[in-house]
Amino acid sequence: MAAQPKVVVIGAGIVGCALADELTERGWTDVTVLDQGPLFATGGSSSHAPGLVFQTNPSKAMTEFAAYTVAKYRELTLDGEWCFRPVGGLEVATTPERVEELKRRAGFAASWGVRGRLLGPDECVTLHPLLDREQVLGGFHTPDDGLAKAVRAGEAQARRAMARGARFLGGHTVTGIASAGGRVSGVATDQGDFPADLVVSCAGFWGPRIGRMAGLTVPLVPLAHQYARTTPLAALAGVNSEALEASRPILRHQDRDLYFREHVDRLGIGSYAHRPLTVDVDRLPDGMAMPSVLPFTEEDFAPAWQDARTLLPALGGAKVEEGINGVFSFTPDGFPLLGEAPELRGFWVAEAVWVTHSAGVARVLAQWLVDGEPGTDVHECELNRFDPVQLAPAYVRRRSCQNFVEVYDILHPLQPMEEPRPLRVSPFHARQRELGAVFLEAGGWERPHWYEANATLPEVAEVPERGAWASRYWSPIAGAEALAVRARVGLFDMTPLKRLEVSGPGALPFLQYLTSNQLERPVGSVTYTLLLAESGGVRSDLTVARLGADRFQVGANGPVDLDWFRRHLPVDSAVQVRDITGGTCCVGVWGPLARELVQPLTEADFSHRGFGYFKAKEAFVGEVPVTAMRLSYVGELGWELYTSADLGQRLWDTLWRAGQPLGVLAAGRSAFNSMRLEKGYRSWGADLTAEHNPYEAGLGFAVRREKGPFLGREALLGLDESRAARRLCPLLLDDPHAVVMGREPVHVDGEPVGYVTSAAFGYSVGASIAYAWLPASVATPGTRVEVEYFGELLPARVAAEPLFDPTMARIRA
Repeated sequence: MAAQPKVVVIGAGIVGCALADELTERGWTDVTVLDQGPLFATGGSSSHAPGLVFQTNPSKAMTEFAAYTVAKYRELTLDGEWCFRPVGGLEVATTPERVEELKRRAGFAASWGVRGRLLGPDECVTLHPLLDREQVLGGFHTPDDGLAKAVRAGEAQARRAMARGARFLGGHTVTGIASAGGRVSGVATDQGDFPADLVVSCAGFWGPRIGRMAGLTVPLVPLAHQYARTTPLAALAGVNSEALEASRPILRHQDRDLYFREHVDRLGIGSYAHRPLTVDVDRLPDGMAMPSVLPFTEEDFAPAWQDARTLLPALGGAKVEEGINGVFSFTPDGFPLLGEAPELRGFWVAEAVWVTHSAGVARVLAQWLVDGEPGTDVHECELNRFDPVQLAPAYVRRRSCQNFVEVYDILHPLQPMEEPRPLRVSPFHARQRELGAVFLEAGGWERPHWYEANATLPEVAEVPERGAWASRYWSPIAGAEALAVRARVGLFDMTPLKRLEVSGPGALPFLQYLTSNQLERPVGSVTYTLLLAESGGVRSDLTVARLGADRFQVGANGPVDLDWFRRHLPVDSAVQVRDITGGTCCVGVWGPLARELVQPLTEADFSHRGFGYFKAKEAFVGEVPVTAMRLSYVGELGWELYTSADLGQRLWDTLWRAGQPLGVLAAGRSAFNSMRLEKGYRSWGADLTAEHNPYEAGLGFAVRREKGPFLGREALLGLDESRAARRLCPLLLDDPHAVVMGREPVHVDGEPVGYVTSAAFGYSVGASIAYAWLPASVATPGTRVEVEYFGELLPARVAAEPLFDPTMARIRA
């Protein structure tokens, strides 16, 4: 591609305008932005957006997007008029549950560097005098949040981009995406064609229509969201000028799914309290001046209006003067869609992006396009994060609608979606149900977290109690399972983990280049290795089993890894990559009695000498052909046994029957997570991401720079553990009953310096464990720290790892 590619951006809403600004600032000035509507109130979601920007989010990436948006827009003006007003944000609690939730949100803010403070009721009323003091139990104030004028901010950025050479064309309806040789080549419109090296769809709720033109499924649902303005309020008379519009904090009343902002002497009220109102954009009438603004349905707003009047008595004499049902986008998991289409190179999307995150997303996408990497972790937002089953229209619609319903709900980090379920089940599912499995869900898979059949285990009595929040989606049975597996042997369903087959004469060179460890090992070897970005960040961690000279099985983290492999395939067809997850299954057989269970069932040698650690072999277990790998993510002797899906239940039954004299048990993900933290085994996406290099994450052992060239190698030259500025390390909390959940801030000397990634109670070590990122200066064993949990500072200390079986005697038995 030329150093100065032709870029066509579809959509001149705030995201398209911000992207043009960010691209031209980086020297890419051959940028054309097209929109079917007039510039710059184009008729999309930006044109009617109320503009509330709250930065705090459980997601670090989403918070960073919002923080950059605030920093950028507060410096923008358009013809002397403001683009962002930092009036601050105030979230109020009217229930005890919401009071606790605001404490948790204050923790997120501290973890991600957002200024914020918890307030009492009187302080809330001082900040926002329209509040009824009797309704409010507390609040959370973020002084840097505020109001963005979306159309104004969009035009201000567009003008900057045009000054650098970009052009913006309204009244151009896109009719097709041209391509040649699997690569985008242009955009067709009703006003002519535009050649392009890169096309970026920032079309908002029209994104699925543009995606179809490129052969791409864009999984979002347009939904109408109600917004109303009141008649003038006496309480606001003279408070705000016409030019500034607002002076008091933007207000959230999440207990009733409401938010508020000032419009001079009127109040704007947004509601998520109504039923999901899906919109078929293909049925919108042609020629609508504002397609994103639909008629206001008063009956849907009536309950919200009553709730608003209860919280804000000043509304008692007011009426709803005007209202809209404004269309915007929701996705199945609530995150934006960012990235390049898997089947059409050069076609990119930035969809389902709200005003709150617009500039931050644009910056990341511009860096991604210009530099080849986004510059921050975006795995939650990657376009290609969904498996094909998750792209079914019915799935996308139901999950997206549920995200609308839950947008202000208090959601537990383990809380699963309720439907459509069950969707994906392993071949062991029937047996798991017979054992009383309690299923949670991830990626569409039903995943047992514990089994009610284990309620009678004597180890249940050894499991300490924990707080109410940590007790949700948990049972002391899970702790008993962990202890019982350490004493006997357990069966773990590992089927949902992504499995890829990489084969062909070029398979070894292909994997050698994409991963950090040495894979040129004998057939039967298994290697833990890393996928690195060019910058040296850890894109994923993998286990790679060499099952033949030119055949490898790769244990990966999800669809994004598959997409990464496919993007790097050589053009000569010397390598084939196949997702084998759905046609196979896996059971982990782990515990000190694992060999006593498996060896009598096979003629293959499963002795320590005959089947060493990190080795693989093909064998029969009873009548079932398996690929056995001597691995353990829980720190115990054992094997992962893989077979085809049709034989999965037979494999389970064979192991279950044979294991009865040994006290075999089925164990769930909750026990699994506790056991892996006791051993210090990382979970990519939670403990580390592409923001972290291997040495910071304690994974330097998986890097073999001496093997020759591999992706990311150059960025690691000169680095090692001793030069890491931050480290991932285990904390042990002083209080064994205090179990945290992840993303809590970690304080040293009263200041937040890091954050928790994964946490669980370690049943074998008898302590509450929290892994955390900390500055290297304090990441030394024995350092005293405090973990902020629901507003309370819990004493803890940095510990040495691994916490359990540091000599590896059990796993290598």
